[in-house]
Amino acid sequence: MTAFRKNSTFTGVFFILATVFGSICALILNPILGAPDYLASMAANQNQVVLGIVLNFAMALCCAGVGFALFPVLRKYSEGFAIGAAGFRIIESVLQILGAIFMVFLLELSREYALAGSPSSSQFQVIGAVIQAGSDWINNSSMLLCWGIAAILYYSLFYQYRLIPRWISLWGLIGIALTIIVGILTMFDSKFVSLQFAFAPIALQEMVMAVWLIVKGFSLPKTKETQLSI
Repeated sequence: MTAFRKNSTFTGVFFILATVFGSICALILNPILGAPDYLASMAANQNQVVLGIVLNFAMALCCAGVGFALFPVLRKYSEGFAIGAAGFRIIESVLQILGAIFMVFLLELSREYALAGSPSSSQFQVIGAVIQAGSDWINNSSMLLCWGIAAILYYSLFYQYRLIPRWISLWGLIGIALTIIVGILTMFDSKFVSLQFAFAPIALQEMVMAVWLIVKGFSLPKTKETQLSI
């Protein structure tokens, strides 16, 4: 049996669940938050918004789960990279939870907005815009500073030590680099390009890798010390 078989299975499952939860969350919340009068839209679709928030929390836990599941495997080759990858994915999870809390604040604001008769010009829109901007920056920070750095760390080890096929690792490095670059540009110009376009390569790669890990597991032919001595 492949070494760290449980870790590879849990890693694959967490990757799939995080993507599924995140995708459903986006499908639910994006049309509501993107509506011209998003506060009225949120107030009219409170159950969907609550479901989206719950899915956001679930996705955050799965992202942290990836870090925990990978740590024992990565530690075999680089303790520093293992700590970094797990740490950044845990921080990412915390920031995602904070982003979900921002959505709770926005939902409560939408309720007050509806009770006030949906005034066309008021402080509600100003407060809502500030909360949305804060949520967007938190989400981009979690992706850029945490998910991106963590992914670079574990894909580098995957590629160097052939823990998974190198073409999957290289695909991951290219995909996460594209996501980081587009994410940075989008932070300063929200109309630059759709983040969904940037997420597509890495999202597909993570699903391919997840299935590989569940079915095949990690390939651990040699330790770091053995490889360096060759």
